[in-house]
Amino acid sequence: MCGIVGIVGKQPVNQALYDGLTMLQHRGQDAAGIMTVENNTLRLRKANGLVRDVFHTRHMHRLAGQIGIGHVRYPTAGSSSSAEAQPFYVNSPFGIAMAHNGNLTNAEEVQNTLYRNARRHINTTSDSEILLNVFANELDKHPEMQLTDDHIFNTVTQVHRLVKGAYAVVAMVIGHGLVAFRDPWGIRPLALGKRETEDGPEYMVASESVAIDGTGFTFVRDVEPGEAIYITNDGQLYSRQCADQPQHCPCIFEYVYFARPDSSIDDISVYASRVNMGKKLGEKIRRDYADLDIDVVIPIPETSCDIALEIANVLDLPYRQGFVKNRYIGRTFIMPGQTQRRKSVRRKLNAISAEFKGKNVLLVDDSIVRGTTSEQIIEMARDAGAKKVYFASAAPEIRFPNVYGIDMPSANELIGHGREANEICDLIKADGLIYQDLEDLIAAVQEQNPNVQQFETSVFSGQYITGDVNQEYLDRLDAARNDTAKAERDQHEDANLEVHNDND
Repeated sequence: MCGIVGIVGKQPVNQALYDGLTMLQHRGQDAAGIMTVENNTLRLRKANGLVRDVFHTRHMHRLAGQIGIGHVRYPTAGSSSSAEAQPFYVNSPFGIAMAHNGNLTNAEEVQNTLYRNARRHINTTSDSEILLNVFANELDKHPEMQLTDDHIFNTVTQVHRLVKGAYAVVAMVIGHGLVAFRDPWGIRPLALGKRETEDGPEYMVASESVAIDGTGFTFVRDVEPGEAIYITNDGQLYSRQCADQPQHCPCIFEYVYFARPDSSIDDISVYASRVNMGKKLGEKIRRDYADLDIDVVIPIPETSCDIALEIANVLDLPYRQGFVKNRYIGRTFIMPGQTQRRKSVRRKLNAISAEFKGKNVLLVDDSIVRGTTSEQIIEMARDAGAKKVYFASAAPEIRFPNVYGIDMPSANELIGHGREANEICDLIKADGLIYQDLEDLIAAVQEQNPNVQQFETSVFSGQYITGDVNQEYLDRLDAARNDTAKAERDQHEDANLEVHNDND
């Protein structure tokens, strides 16, 4: 999962890009990058780390220009090397920079075609570099020196026809302007904002509306599935539907976990969705698990706090904050290796013993992925004095890998893969386990916008909406994502780094 932002301004945009990326830091803590254009020259700073650590004053001074794009990154199936940090750029045609959130499901096929037909070399394992070269190659087929909106939109139309999967994209074409587009399914989010100045309007696109609100822009609307936005250097905005058969099918996991609660995606409030999840799950517990002797409801911070509060309201039980979170520890299900994840949980959370001692507690989390974190938290609750520990998940069992840009583990490392709830309950050592039903999850999110008729729910259902994901693809994904493969990549990258350091 990644976060993207792009701005066409009347004044330097470096600070607004920085602020926007900070607002999107929850979407990517592995690497960050900003690229701007000044006097037809690209200026770039990117590196591994948080936004605040990657950009120092000297970098911000160099990132001059009134148009720019930015990116925060989590690695998916590829490498976590800083060479994979975005934005990427190519020199021809014109000079193009791009940042991308999502994952191409036909990346290997497209890369081979690019090499055979256009002699374009891909230098990293990132599908974002492939997407950039597809866009550049199609734009290069227009021989005119001055691009029009038709040229841009025809290029995006061809991109939609050539690539498959999930992608929200922001790009710059030197001397012309900024381009943003969303895949024909609308799996990954993308929003448009505007700000009026004395010199004319400024525009911003970002993964979530919170980045627009937090930088002084006004949210205008979501970019539609398959739609492209073209904003020229002088601030002229054009938009067009570029997909042959667009369908609206946003990723439901955005609302469960990834997006900030103060964001709105596709006219759906993330906060209200989570409150609805809590209401649905609370009603299920009251209806089907009335025999559970629960004394108190405690969230596992932070995504589940609003969910747990609503569950407590429905069950007429006390709600307590039983865990204190260290906000400077990364998300554990993405960390490479069980040992590191286990150590991280204890550093990430600390139990308040008074809220557990002698009580039967219901712990609430947004989801259960590997089960490692859940097991450790249940153990912490028992160590703090809990008599019984029940566990509730606001999402259904995660049984299948994500292929659309979320770095969930391989299928065999998902605790829900091939197991029923009672088996999972035993593995995480809970006294009881309650999962949200998929129908209730969909209804909880859809209540905010009934016009969204379908959601991308493949991690729960195993149904991949792009229609091109088969077992062979999943096997390749498994080989790339399992812990052993990631450890081998890390060792290889460390060895390369040592060689480079020796040569410096």
